[in-house]
Amino acid sequence: MNAETLIAMVSIFTAGLTMGLGAIGPALGEGRAVAQALLAIAQQPDEANTITRTLFVGLAMVESTAIYCFVISMILLFANPYWDHFLSTGP
Repeated sequence: MNAETLIAMVSIFTAGLTMGLGAIGPALGEGRAVAQALLAIAQQPDEANTITRTLFVGLAMVESTAIYCFVISMILLFANPYWDHFLSTGP
């Protein structure tokens, strides 16, 4: 196994791990937030508009974590800075 193959393997593994963990965390957080919001709306139906608005802002903030993980995975797969360094120094 040469260094180029090792860099490719580590990049692909890290991208997959990043997406896996980056999807699990926000999914659990969003599920919990929606459950609590529905409970709050059931207890206080008059405040449904305020709770819904706050829920959507919170969901957007939680979802941004997954988007950041997706961007990092795409950088690792398609614009990895180690490839340029490895190719410039030569094998």
